[in-house]
Amino acid sequence: MLSESDLPFYRPAVGIMLVNPAGLAFIGRRIDMPAGLAAWQMPQGGIDPGESPREAALRELKEEVGTDKADILAKTGGWLHYDLPSDIASRMWSGRWRGQRQKWFLMRFTGTDADINPATEHPEFDAWEWVEPERLPELIVPFKRQLYCDLLAEFRPHLASLR
Repeated sequence: MLSESDLPFYRPAVGIMLVNPAGLAFIGRRIDMPAGLAAWQMPQGGIDPGESPREAALRELKEEVGTDKADILAKTGGWLHYDLPSDIASRMWSGRWRGQRQKWFLMRFTGTDADINPATEHPEFDAWEWVEPERLPELIVPFKRQLYCDLLAEFRPHLASLR
């Protein structure tokens, strides 16, 4: 849990667990990774000034997944956070933040796979797929693994009701 004094060091952000009717979660492969390193993640991004976490989550869904066909089912009770490795933190966001604190949203995808198009104006993913939510921690970069485990624990009751 972050203390109030830690908050300025973490970029305010949102994350989205988009789940299809089969109960599978959307993941995208980051486009900005070095060759040979596959980094998968769920959609996430910063909260713009004046924007609520809910507004940011809906915007990020459209910007990263290319769709707005989703209903919000739940959100995390608090903020989850992760720390960037020091070599990444020094070059990300001009070294301003040590990581992100995120409000996560569980969304039910209401479209079809044809409605997903991550080739948006500023693409972040070059591939995507649906996976069992329990597999998410093994697919994510190690420094985000605990956050994904915590997220699964919090959303597990909601995910169980979707099947």
